[in-house]
Amino acid sequence: MARTGRAPRRLLIVDGYNVINARRGAVSGAPGSAEASYSLADARERLISDLMDYAGYSDQRVVLVFDAWMSDRERRTEEKRGAVTVVYTQKGEIADRYIERLCDELAADIELHRLEVRVASSDALEQTIVLGRGASRMSARELMFEMAQMRQDGIRRVIEKPVTRRTPIAERLPEDVRRKLDALRNKDKKS
Repeated sequence: MARTGRAPRRLLIVDGYNVINARRGAVSGAPGSAEASYSLADARERLISDLMDYAGYSDQRVVLVFDAWMSDRERRTEEKRGAVTVVYTQKGEIADRYIERLCDELAADIELHRLEVRVASSDALEQTIVLGRGASRMSARELMFEMAQMRQDGIRRVIEKPVTRRTPIAERLPEDVRRKLDALRNKDKKS
């Protein structure tokens, strides 16, 4: 299939509880770490917030999936939070199956290089299945590292951004208007 001239859109699909568990495992041995003592609701909110930042830094959409395998949730729900779509599956539906179906739905766009899909999960079987559907995979730890690195690089870019002497409004004015304003300013200085 021929590629289009523009870069493909980017989508990251995240198995939410998989990442939360990896985070807890990564910090559980750290002295004084509060992460392991967070409630599940707090851990979900923190992950959503972190992924919203990450989506902004990386210019990609994110679908975050939390499964309701053992809950009483009768319906699947979706909640938009900026560039992040948070999906809570319905009772009896695990995140892996939802992710696989989503990759199936996106397969044509992936094959035509209109969409680049990555799936973050440390489940080896899930990684193999999504690879077969055209998506690339990354572990939960790789995602955590990439998020931290991108956040650090983004903060560094903001800190190192050169200071401009002009105001953003002045930069948007047409050249002839700027000349007239400069002439008025110079006239006032002479008076």
